Amino acid sequence: MSMQRRTFLALSAAGAAGVGASLLGTGQAGATARPQGAPTTPFAVGVRRYDWTRGSRRCTTYVYYPATGTPGGNPVTNAPVAGGVFPVYNFTHGYGSSPQNSLFVIRALAAAGFVVPAPHFNHNFNDVNNGNSSKDVSQILTNTLALNASGPLAGHINTGIGVGVSGHSLGGMITHGLLTSWPDSRIVSANPQSCTDMGNPSGSISAKVLFVHGDRDSTTGYNSARQAYREITWPKAFLTFVGGSHTSFWSDQRFPRTVVDWARWSMYADTAARDRLPADAAGPNTKWESVLR
Repeated sequence: MSMQRRTFLALSAAGAAGVGASLLGTGQAGATARPQGAPTTPFAVGVRRYDWTRGSRRCTTYVYYPATGTPGGNPVTNAPVAGGVFPVYNFTHGYGSSPQNSLFVIRALAAAGFVVPAPHFNHNFNDVNNGNSSKDVSQILTNTLALNASGPLAGHINTGIGVGVSGHSLGGMITHGLLTSWPDSRIVSANPQSCTDMGNPSGSISAKVLFVHGDRDSTTGYNSARQAYREITWPKAFLTFVGGSHTSFWSDQRFPRTVVDWARWSMYADTAARDRLPADAAGPNTKWESVLR
């Protein structure tokens, strides 16, 4: 293992501020949703809070989803779900942040036709390093898929195609951990943002993985993320914001646009979205690399 791995975990909290057999899991069953094509128009976005746990660990999660109503604007609490059957694409925030501070990407995913569980963690560096946080996200994915069986989202979650995971900073490390040291074989799409390398790619996963990183990031090392990218043999891409810091690309619309089209391609088999990716990422101070086989 390279000495570059996990160097972020040695940073202080102050230095990082700002930052089963079935899909449902062993012993649970759920209906397999009928496939549908990628939505052609955006949705309004709803949100519901779930106070889940994993053992004694709190896993409070805000689940964002396509909702009825006029697209645009802020998510509406407990809004009626839109017609359709939607894949699950998790987002995990970074240190000292929250789902609400990450709406620029969460809302874009939900409006494009994804159910987005977004846990609100009080991040602990040890829990990220020992896998507890990645295991929490696996439990949250299981609980989100189970919402297809009963309640207001019943019948609207596609439980048969796998899941997507994404996250920024510590959330990106948790995401990469789910592909490596604490794998979740349900994952078919991933988007680690501003992450560091958390281990060797797992043999139990074959996912399409998009990395996003600024090459002047002084919080999570760009070179470590590049190592993680090189090690992956699955379909992959890397969007570099040249001169970008840990969070500077948050205000750049190329970021959510590329993430959404990656999710549409990998979860809806939307080949038009795949073909848009180079243009999505193009422009001043970006570099796009991909192996989309």
